[in-house]
Amino acid sequence: MSFPPTEMVVDAPPSSLRDFFTDVPDGDVSLVTVNRTHPKPIRDLLANAFATQSVTLSERALPTDEDLVAPLEGGEVTAIPSLDRVIQSFLLVNADRFKTSAWGFDDAVPSVLTGMDGTLFDLRGHPASNKETLLLVLISRHIERLAHEAGVGTVRSAFQRLSRLEDEFGTRQVYERLSGRTPDVHVYGVPDESPTLRDATVHGGAGEEYRNS
Repeated sequence: MSFPPTEMVVDAPPSSLRDFFTDVPDGDVSLVTVNRTHPKPIRDLLANAFATQSVTLSERALPTDEDLVAPLEGGEVTAIPSLDRVIQSFLLVNADRFKTSAWGFDDAVPSVLTGMDGTLFDLRGHPASNKETLLLVLISRHIERLAHEAGVGTVRSAFQRLSRLEDEFGTRQVYERLSGRTPDVHVYGVPDESPTLRDATVHGGAGEEYRNS
């Protein structure tokens, strides 16, 4: 599925907060940076992160705090995290960080991202998909964290290659903790290696659904 290009709109301040909400373009999800003081490269990073997604970006000046990001769905604000939080946990993060540590499992994902739970994201292949992949990894860690906190239910995760659960220390650490607490954990992938996860059900296969999941 293809999406229209992301639009970065910079316009005059609305006269009131009510005008601000009604003035935001309609769309699946809109992200609005409020009173941005960070330099233009930060704005460009945010725009590029959602360049292929069904997310509209715009900027506003409002009588409120500086450097906020407001996600809107249907004109309703779903969260107002700080832009600094989004920068430190998303825009300036390398996806390799998740391979070497359980980073993101014990820390809450910025609400600007979790507030997009009804949004369809398009993922391209590497290397073009660095930020898109990172977004999916962040959301995955968020789901894993919620499952660990709940301690009930079923978790099903696909890894393409099961060797990732042996080779990536961070990924293995997360699933060792998860399978030790959540009663029903299933992992899927091409069985290039057999992971030794305690209390997890491992599913191996060579079909397309395993290779491309």
